[in-house]
Amino acid sequence: MEPPSTGGVTAAGNNTTHKFHPCDEAVIATNDDASDCKRCAVRMGYWKDDYIGYFVRNQERKAPEINRGYFARVKGVEMCVEKFLKKTSGNCQIINLGCGFDTLYFRLRDTAHQVKNFIELDFPTVTARKCYTIKRNKALLAKIHDEDGEVRLSPTDLHGPSYHLMGVDLRNLDEVDNKLQQAEVDYTLPTIFLAECVLVYIEAQNCRNLLKWIAQKFQAAVFVNYEQVNMNDRFGDVMLNNLRSRGCSLAGVESCLSLETQTNRFKDCGWSGARAWDMVQVYESISSAERQRIERLEMLDEGELLLQLFQHYCLVVAWLGVAFQDLDITCVQVVEELMSSLNID
Repeated sequence: MEPPSTGGVTAAGNNTTHKFHPCDEAVIATNDDASDCKRCAVRMGYWKDDYIGYFVRNQERKAPEINRGYFARVKGVEMCVEKFLKKTSGNCQIINLGCGFDTLYFRLRDTAHQVKNFIELDFPTVTARKCYTIKRNKALLAKIHDEDGEVRLSPTDLHGPSYHLMGVDLRNLDEVDNKLQQAEVDYTLPTIFLAECVLVYIEAQNCRNLLKWIAQKFQAAVFVNYEQVNMNDRFGDVMLNNLRSRGCSLAGVESCLSLETQTNRFKDCGWSGARAWDMVQVYESISSAERQRIERLEMLDEGELLLQLFQHYCLVVAWLGVAFQDLDITCVQVVEELMSSLNID
């Protein structure tokens, strides 16, 4: 049984109609690809996620270098989240841009970490499917609902006491602002934004507008961005051509030429500072014991391919104000302790 078609309608009571750009369908399809890859890596034992299986049924096995790449991706983002949560003691918000079928909210609910508000935004087509899955599974609804609150649902939006999932076009800032107000966002509260391969699909000017808008609205914030880098070499050309063959152009690729262009994207939009690491550096920041554990899961024949993949993806951390300028994953001393509360075993 498939979720109902949204027919371009967003939240109930909102007359805004989402108008697709030529590449939107292909961009939306990348969520399915990424979710399938995460599901495979979880099944292979790279990390623990009790919830991804509700959203992804596909059990196709991926190549070892893909599994290891997604392990580094998930680990890197969540190291940043962990540091942010420890620094704020949970008095904060998480806003997941282009959230897809990400399960971080549900996994955090199984830990001692609790946040004031958790907001997820994506295309209405994606959030409709996510809402439908949550509505049909009591195990998911139970994580959102509590005795003092109710869960409100529309075809594309879901609102719980401290969790909000909403369909929106991130290029439409008036719509984004409206959705965040519906989610009772607090612009004065420390906020971490998460984006995994999202900004690269947004036209450069629209991306600048979004980042400038966030910098103007929020007082203290961190932005964790995972996406492509070093896209001006031969391997980058292969990646670009592969995506274009699927109807997916990287509208924001000009910011993915180097680690410097990645950090300048934020600095030029009013952010206080930014730093970036390629995924070779991120992977090396993970403890040797953890790396050895996952490296025993599968034999890796294409070591050179994994290295090239790591060299062409990066993790960027940008910040507003001074409170989070020391957020640096490369100085992690005991990664196992930092990650244990996020259930990445």
